[in-house]
Amino acid sequence: MKLLHIDSSILGDASASRQLTREVVATLQAADSDLELTYRDLSKDVTAHLSGATFAAKGTPAEKRNLSQKLEVELSEAILNEFMAADVIVLGAPMYNFSVPTQLKAWIDQISIAGVTFRYSEKGPEGLATGKRVVIVSTSGGKHAGSPTGVAHEDYLKLVFGFLGITDIDVVRADGLAYSPEAKEAGFAAARARISDLTSAVAMA
Repeated sequence: MKLLHIDSSILGDASASRQLTREVVATLQAADSDLELTYRDLSKDVTAHLSGATFAAKGTPAEKRNLSQKLEVELSEAILNEFMAADVIVLGAPMYNFSVPTQLKAWIDQISIAGVTFRYSEKGPEGLATGKRVVIVSTSGGKHAGSPTGVAHEDYLKLVFGFLGITDIDVVRADGLAYSPEAKEAGFAAARARISDLTSAVAMA
């Protein structure tokens, strides 16, 4: 099984989502000694954001690209190839201002490619990145799931992956982390209980 581990928090070791994605991955590794792991830290891939330079680089023949364009295309291709090769994606998705971090949105822009991960036909859009499983590790200081303030967070991610053809999507949620020490502890406990259930199912799939 090939697993792609994505972190997007800017908080380093203080990040709740990073802590929980590590726990998901560690549990999967313990269950599958042959697991192939690829890790990407989106907080360090600042050039992954789409720009006019990105499109110019991709539209320039390979032999005519300057160094900056070459690096831009190489990064875009690496991100897309990692996603397409993965059987399971473990995605750290903290809530920033009612949505996902800008670097996570940039990653989504890099994997949402017409003709590669989706296409349009007479019947409408069709996702092409089928057969994958996504585990979204969702963290937030408040409680937003199921409310209007959560639509651009978990709901958005489910919509994107569904559009790309992925229907096997699970959420590990630790919310209310800023309310109190007790609420934070309860949030982590709920997430870890979910991790135990989900990783067992993934390992057996």
